[in-house]
Amino acid sequence: MANFTGLAAGRRWCASRVGVDVEKEGLAALPQIPVLSSGFIHVSALKSLGMLGLGRATPKICSADATGRIDLARMEEELKRLDGRPAILVGNAGEVNAGHFDPIANLAELAERYGAWLHVDGAFGLFAGASPRTQHLLDGTAGAHSVSADGHKWLNVPYDCGFTFVRERSLLEEAFYAGADYLPESEEDRPNYAYMAPEMSRRARSLAVWATLKAYGRAGYREIVERCLDNAGHVAQLVEEAPDMELLAPAPFNIVCFRYRPDGFPEEALDALNLEIEERVLMDGRVYVGSTRWAGTVGFRPAFVNWRTTDDDAALVVEVVRDLGQQVRAGA
Repeated sequence: MANFTGLAAGRRWCASRVGVDVEKEGLAALPQIPVLSSGFIHVSALKSLGMLGLGRATPKICSADATGRIDLARMEEELKRLDGRPAILVGNAGEVNAGHFDPIANLAELAERYGAWLHVDGAFGLFAGASPRTQHLLDGTAGAHSVSADGHKWLNVPYDCGFTFVRERSLLEEAFYAGADYLPESEEDRPNYAYMAPEMSRRARSLAVWATLKAYGRAGYREIVERCLDNAGHVAQLVEEAPDMELLAPAPFNIVCFRYRPDGFPEEALDALNLEIEERVLMDGRVYVGSTRWAGTVGFRPAFVNWRTTDDDAALVVEVVRDLGQQVRAGA
């Protein structure tokens, strides 16, 4: 819903640029809105584009390589071809495989120069701003038109909690207005948030967020973020030092993408080996770590966001993967 809300505001903005009231007249009155992103775009953004009628297959993926890293020159060429047509750029802050960031400042500059809407998906990555060690990863975010994030990740509040910042409040009110005689109108000093978001009826998610921020404050969340950064750094170091592990991607944030790779094991069998380890992780119970594919290669991706996780817990992830990998190889 956070991504949906920001992208809905972007759709409204683009439609207004070509003289269409898309919520009133429908998509039939609207030319196709171009969407551009890197290969880091999250499935929730693609799903949101589908629900908004813009199409899951719409985005032009401007990738420099198989990892999804952005190709800015290619994106600029695509924007030039539009010849002034409004478009939506989706920037990604803390993509979910390895915690990498698009260069948001460059995207903000492109959006400004070519008249595009910039939406930043910061589900994990917006919290980089809590620490001086990672603030630079968000450079340029102030130039975005909408930014989304998840409270149920680093805020450690209950699941199903996202939020969106939108530069122009009026776009939310125009996109989601739903007034009726039996409902109160929204006023400047008494806004009706049911008219500014997709859901009319929803639980008070904001209460848990407020209480958590009140309890820990800026200093508390900086400590939580930096502890998680330390955990990820510890795992990355253990993997790089281990002869039977391989770091699949740099780990600049809170996620470490790696695989078990014992010496002499056939390259073509490594994916199957790591998938078997994943199945055993679920049954083993000592840790939980999910698997993924990075540039087509199967690996694990521990993502550290819980304030209770210690260095020993982080190290246990590597130990368990190794232990279970040795069991698989031994036929146990």
